[in-house]
Amino acid sequence: MIAHRYNIIDKPNLRSSHTQITLRGGGILFPIAVVIGFVMGYVSLSLTLAIVLVAVVSFVDDIRPLSQLPRLLAHVVAICLVLYDLEIVILGWWWLPIVAILLIGWTNAFNFMDGINGITVLYALVSLVTFRFLPEMVTSIPMLDVMSIACLVFTFFNLRKRAKTFAGDVGSVAMALFLGYYMVKLISTTQQIGYLLFFAVYGIDALLTIFNRLRKKENILEAHRSHLYQYLANEKRFPHVGVALGYAAIQLAVNCLTVCLIEEEVLTTAVGVLILVVMIGVYLMVRRWATKEV
Repeated sequence: MIAHRYNIIDKPNLRSSHTQITLRGGGILFPIAVVIGFVMGYVSLSLTLAIVLVAVVSFVDDIRPLSQLPRLLAHVVAICLVLYDLEIVILGWWWLPIVAILLIGWTNAFNFMDGINGITVLYALVSLVTFRFLPEMVTSIPMLDVMSIACLVFTFFNLRKRAKTFAGDVGSVAMALFLGYYMVKLISTTQQIGYLLFFAVYGIDALLTIFNRLRKKENILEAHRSHLYQYLANEKRFPHVGVALGYAAIQLAVNCLTVCLIEEEVLTTAVGVLILVVMIGVYLMVRRWATKEV
């Protein structure tokens, strides 16, 4: 009803992967879940403020597109709140800019990857479920469960041939920051950087797509249809839901492998790099196949 009232809709264009006018902003469920978690005492005020801030700015952007400056400022303030909450400075002040840049990069990459039905919510669910069953995250289980419930509700409206609603920036940006927070928390607690493999599928597609667009001298801030999942859905005509399930399934397999290797204490830097190299190689082969007639 709110989306109809303020004309928060996504109209198909040459850059879109859908063909029907669809309500946008259904991902507002995610920041609402964080607020509920705060009221119930499951999450801190700092993280809640951070996610509400980026959600509000993104919601306004969904209604009336904003310039880069207010969005960037909101992200910077939100990242500062997250860093304050995680007490990263305890690890050394030099970690602050590194973690901040990684979080900003991850948030934007996750947002860029939100382009077909189901891909964002399924990928988020894989991450949430994986985090939930790690012993180091036991104190975070209530909040992870609340967010998982929000995802399941959103899945009902989004994971279908013709989606009833899209997450919009309000959903994808809020979810990205939420997941980024728990990733940094997990790594700082365990001192195991190998957990970054939990985000490898999205990370590889986003980074290599950006590299490819820069190589072609394209504006990486403009809308496009050059992610691998977009080629699979648009040019190769694979069902959106099938592609989304494929991305989620691959990431879940990588997550299970990562957990097993960490439990066996064999996930060294070299092993992690090897896994990434193999994944990148497979990605490039599939991308070459998907784009050879484009």
